[in-house]
Amino acid sequence: MRKGMYILPSLFTALNIGAGYYALSQTVLGTRQDFWHFDHAAMAIGVAVVADGLDGRIARMTNTTSDFGREFDSLADVITFGVAPALLAWMWGFSLLPDRGFPAVHDKMVQLGLIATFIFLVAGASRLARFNIQVNPQPSNPGRPGRKYFVGLPIPAGAGVIAATIHLMKGEPILWSALAPLWFALLIVVGFLMVSTWRFYSFKDLHLRSRHPFQIIVLLAGFLFLLVSFHNYMLFIIAMTYMLSGIFFRLAYVFRRHPPEPPHEPAPPAYNEAPEPR
Repeated sequence: MRKGMYILPSLFTALNIGAGYYALSQTVLGTRQDFWHFDHAAMAIGVAVVADGLDGRIARMTNTTSDFGREFDSLADVITFGVAPALLAWMWGFSLLPDRGFPAVHDKMVQLGLIATFIFLVAGASRLARFNIQVNPQPSNPGRPGRKYFVGLPIPAGAGVIAATIHLMKGEPILWSALAPLWFALLIVVGFLMVSTWRFYSFKDLHLRSRHPFQIIVLLAGFLFLLVSFHNYMLFIIAMTYMLSGIFFRLAYVFRRHPPEPPHEPAPPAYNEAPEPR
């Protein structure tokens, strides 16, 4: 510790914290009229997702991993992918709901929104704590040997689902009360997936320095073009697809398992009418 910390990966972690803090500041400025602040907060969380993916990869590539870096990254994730998206989800989806002449129902929906976002926050923090103490965790539905998986939905992906949904709407908050229960359900599902033991592909076994077919560059170029041109839709599709992949893998594993065969009982001895020889 007297030698200090590794600068390069820690800079990306600091960028992660900065993006989370900016998302918090934009969230509290959002109103029904100035809803673009919510969109800026969602985009900041998206930037943090990229920075969070880079700091660990850079630390492994430069052999600068450390216990300090791991704890620093976890604290950053609690702020950026826990507190920031939870507050954003509540402000965007519940706090600005009109009462429509039913103030009691409105107050209950706002309270339920606080409960859902709190569950999301606690689930994300629990997911980080479990990740830090586990060594080579195994999902309850194992996948292909040789491929690396996360046990439970990673908290950056959970925050990405919230941010991508808000970015899809360009920050315009929920003003139709019938959509609030759907938003509530989505937050609960994301929280459950983060604390589950279901498998999610980690992409850690992808090696960019190895050789690949040249057709890959065409597919990547097309994907990047779509991502830049239709980022509102593409980011939402990517986030939802990754979240639903864990559910799909779990259901596929459940339906693929065969029921255990009943224990084999020895056949009864054949009946012999002839008298046994003495």
